[in-house]
Amino acid sequence: MSNQNVLVTYSAPVSFLASESWRQVLAALQSQLPLRSIHWKSASRPNLKTIQELDLTLVPLDSLRDEHTSQVPVTLLEKPLLNLYVVTCEDNDLYRTTVKKQIKDWHYAISQRKNQEWIIVHVVRSDVKTADRKFFNMKSSVLDKIKADFNIEKRDRCVQLSWTAGDFSPVIWADLVNKIKDGLLFALDSSVSQREEEVRRSESQRHMPGWNFCTFFILKACLAHDILASSFEGVKLFEDALQQYNELEVSFIQVLREKNMSWFGSLIQPVYKDDSMPLLSITKKHYRDLILANSISVFDFRIYLLARQCSLLNKMRRPFEICQKVTSFLGTFGRRLREVEASLPEYFIESWIFSSALSVVEQCDTWTPPTELDSVQLARFSASKGELLELAKTQLDIIGVKVGHLPQTPPFATTYMEETPALPSQRIGERSSTQRISNHEVMLAIGNEEPFYDLYCATSNRAIDMYVKAGRRKFALKLHGFLAALDIHRGRLESALAIFTSLPAHYAPHMWTSLESFMLSRAINIHAELEKPRDREWIHILLAFLRTCTNDVSTELVTEENGEMGVTQLVGALHTAVMRLDSDLIHSDHPIMAVQVSSDATCSDDEDLAFVDAIISNRLPCDVLVDEVSVTMGGRDSERLKFIAKVDTLPPGQSTVTLSCPTSSWGLYALESSEVVMSHLHFRWQYTGTTATTSKRNHVSLVRVPRSLRALDVQTRQPQQTELGTTSRLLLVISTGQNDISRATIKPIPPSGVQFNYSEARLEAEGTGTLEVSDNAVILLDALVDTDVVISLPHSDASRYHTMKIGLSVTYNTQSSPGVIRTLQTSRVVTVSLPIAVNVEDFFRGKRLFSKFTISTTSHQYVRISSTELQGPPSLDGVKISGCRPSRPVVTVTPEHPVNFLFSIESSNGPVLEPLNLVIKYRILRDEVEALIRQTVEAVLSSMSDEKPQYSSLRRILIDKLVAHLESDAEWVETYRATGEIVLPRSFEDGGDFQGPIREVRLSIPRSALAQCRSETASPCPWREIKIPVDVPRMNIVTAAQIAVQPSLPSDTRSDQLPPIYAGQPIPATLIFKTSFHWAEKEGKQRSYKMRYDVEERVKDWLLCGRKRGDFVATDGGSFAVPLTLIALHHGEITLPKVDVRPLPISTQGSMRSTVPSADTCQVHGAEKVLILPRGGRSTYIVGMGGENE
Repeated sequence: MSNQNVLVTYSAPVSFLASESWRQVLAALQSQLPLRSIHWKSASRPNLKTIQELDLTLVPLDSLRDEHTSQVPVTLLEKPLLNLYVVTCEDNDLYRTTVKKQIKDWHYAISQRKNQEWIIVHVVRSDVKTADRKFFNMKSSVLDKIKADFNIEKRDRCVQLSWTAGDFSPVIWADLVNKIKDGLLFALDSSVSQREEEVRRSESQRHMPGWNFCTFFILKACLAHDILASSFEGVKLFEDALQQYNELEVSFIQVLREKNMSWFGSLIQPVYKDDSMPLLSITKKHYRDLILANSISVFDFRIYLLARQCSLLNKMRRPFEICQKVTSFLGTFGRRLREVEASLPEYFIESWIFSSALSVVEQCDTWTPPTELDSVQLARFSASKGELLELAKTQLDIIGVKVGHLPQTPPFATTYMEETPALPSQRIGERSSTQRISNHEVMLAIGNEEPFYDLYCATSNRAIDMYVKAGRRKFALKLHGFLAALDIHRGRLESALAIFTSLPAHYAPHMWTSLESFMLSRAINIHAELEKPRDREWIHILLAFLRTCTNDVSTELVTEENGEMGVTQLVGALHTAVMRLDSDLIHSDHPIMAVQVSSDATCSDDEDLAFVDAIISNRLPCDVLVDEVSVTMGGRDSERLKFIAKVDTLPPGQSTVTLSCPTSSWGLYALESSEVVMSHLHFRWQYTGTTATTSKRNHVSLVRVPRSLRALDVQTRQPQQTELGTTSRLLLVISTGQNDISRATIKPIPPSGVQFNYSEARLEAEGTGTLEVSDNAVILLDALVDTDVVISLPHSDASRYHTMKIGLSVTYNTQSSPGVIRTLQTSRVVTVSLPIAVNVEDFFRGKRLFSKFTISTTSHQYVRISSTELQGPPSLDGVKISGCRPSRPVVTVTPEHPVNFLFSIESSNGPVLEPLNLVIKYRILRDEVEALIRQTVEAVLSSMSDEKPQYSSLRRILIDKLVAHLESDAEWVETYRATGEIVLPRSFEDGGDFQGPIREVRLSIPRSALAQCRSETASPCPWREIKIPVDVPRMNIVTAAQIAVQPSLPSDTRSDQLPPIYAGQPIPATLIFKTSFHWAEKEGKQRSYKMRYDVEERVKDWLLCGRKRGDFVATDGGSFAVPLTLIALHHGEITLPKVDVRPLPISTQGSMRSTVPSADTCQVHGAEKVLILPRGGRSTYIVGMGGENE
């Protein structure tokens, strides 16, 4: 690479060049260098080029008097691109007589130089006064004369520099620096354009007779390298310089394709050390002289061109491209040299590629230390160096096979065959060259095994290290395989076994099945050679090898010697080895076998047992001895079913096995896992539960387990009687079906925050079995066939739940099969919140308390209410409770229409201290309808039981389906409320989901059986009862406020009748307060309370006169009256104003706090209205009609 800077000459009068002032000007000018941000827009290039920094070399013009006369200069920068002339004249006469001639002589000499620019610099001293100016005195007219005399072609080449000694400010030098940039760019553009035009003319003559590529290359090389490339490099345009070499390479390849190579002496003329000298060194040979002498070989020319390209790539900070380019070149040109291998020294090609690859790695490390690269660049750089080192290792493979240091077997033989194609034996045997290679390491490795092995391992480890840094694990693993094969050849079996055992785990994720199989087969053979025991390690190796045997391409690298035992013998040895294990060994997702499960299961007719068929695929070419096959399925929540079958042998191919599971669970299940057991070895395949397994399969296998109508079942419901404030209970209904239960363990799993008290569970009916006390489950003993066992199970508070989802896990055995443990895993949802909500509103009226209970539904369900009673405890005396008689025997509560019940409590002994109970008998409309359906279905089935007794088991599923049809269409609800008729929807008539015996039973149910008019109490559904404790409120003060209107009575009005009242008429009235402490605590009756009243102001209806607001003292049974006057403001029926009465706070002795007693006010006149009549009147007016006298 050229380090030539751009030359700029300067000239001035001799006296000025010898002065101190010039040295200061020159130092100040050099301080502005290098030039920055130079933008070059050439007419021959579409893009704008930016030169970030440009170094200049300022030299006197006299030092370059001998102009270069070579027709092929090395670079354009050998000649100056710009010439400066410094003028310091201050007098016009002096300029005219002396200075002008000096400038003219200089200008004439410069003008003879091609592609060079010039600038005249007029320097003035800004720090010298006009009177003292001597040498630096220069009037503005001198600059004007210079411009007029020398500015031609409309370009301003004159600039004035107003300079002060010691001033290095860029502002002062800005004009001159810009002029220098423009002049340099103009000169550079002219030189480049001229050279490019010469190249184009030469290329246009390419197909003419006598055209010679070497002649063309001389011109092109001068332009691309010495002139253009070096010039571009000198001005920091590395991309343009590289482009010149790329174009030259393209031209060479084109000529190579046309086979126009006669002008080259030969492909290669090897000289001593050609195989060992650094590849990218340009000084190792006089390449330029060989080119000019037209005696360069293709070998030297390609190396020269590659070195120049790599040099520029280094300048561009692209080291990974250098390595990639060299790797491609060595591989391509190495194959070309194989064609003339007979004329080369023995092992020349291998030594040259080996030495070149290593030298380029060292050169790149010198050019670009790894610390200067970021992580991404360093990874690419390391990968590229790894490829070069692997290429060097490949040459050692070839040498080792040739000289016998390596066996001619894979993987070494594979590399040898790829890199050295078959050539006629005479071409290799009859070598015309007597030279020898010069690489000492290679020569030593050829002659001795140990140096060869050391060099081979060192080179391979360097390549592995580079691949690891680059993150190319697969490439590093491949080289590890070579090292393992070398260890086998050298007899280091333990080391080889360790490598061969560890490598397949890295190959498997990348689907390199052939390499994985080869490594494992070698590991098995080495294990046998070492006579090591067939332990867990050997089993893992064998299983990994059998995994690769299922792939057709896995045997590509397996040789015959690896089949000493064969797959059949290996499988037999595996069965023997796993029987000796002391614990189970689980192997997941092994491909030698596969389990495919049918989507439909079946049920046994005699017992709680489910069956499912599975297809077992044995992908090995031999029988596999096994013990058991099982599959695990998962349902909702934590439900799990495990189907098992005992199997002895799995033949090659597919075989069908029926698996069974003793369970009464049913529903849709997802296949979770399958397992084939071979003694202590468990082959397991996971289908759900992990992201990895889910991504491998497009869908989840679903299995439908049918419901056995005679199987064990567990239902949950609320008890018939519920009492708030006591322990909550849940009913478990166990239907034994066809099972004579010997022992059943029921484990209900409550939701979070709820706990079951298993030890307090009890049977609701005697004679249905017995319960065994347990702290963690409910244990039922001796339950008979076709029995419904109801167990009451207490639980903690669950008020925060509306519905409670309970998981049920049941394990049981029967009297007929005591050794078989059967399971039932399911979940049930039970509503724990009450279907009704009760709100109460109390009204105090003296010694009586009226309580209004409002009952509403808490869901969309309709609720029937049979009766509502407010009951007191038996020990309660002096309290009389009475309620309103309902108009109908059954009341229906809907979400839109709540129901009110009113009760009167009359106490003769003051407040009621003991709580009362509100007892409500109700049932949900859905339960009512379901009971009618059950009654109808049982009647139909009982009539059919004599002919077809098996139909009795269809009762439960038929009832569920009929209820489901009614739930799907709510049109029948209003009809049923009005008439009691159940009109089945149309979907019931279609009967699409009624199949088999159920359809026959459905057809036996007449529509008239349900579509009958019924009373509201006709349903056999039992009434539920809820008992709600009610506390009777206490009140310290009960006040009855009354406004008594007392108008004056005319003489003809009866005393029991109010006289007419007119709007605007004053009406005398009395505000009366009567207070009672009857509902207060006993100590409250001995007190008196200060009360404050406030009459409501209704300014639109009444005008109040009198004491509208005031205080009075309340006593038990006392009264207080205040006179008022009312004036109605308009006519009509007007209600009287309300009176607000409230107690005032009471100060507590010994405490700063005050208390306010409770109080309730009754508006005695609240329902009264006063009829106000409009005031009548008459006025007479006499209007004159205009008589004669007027």
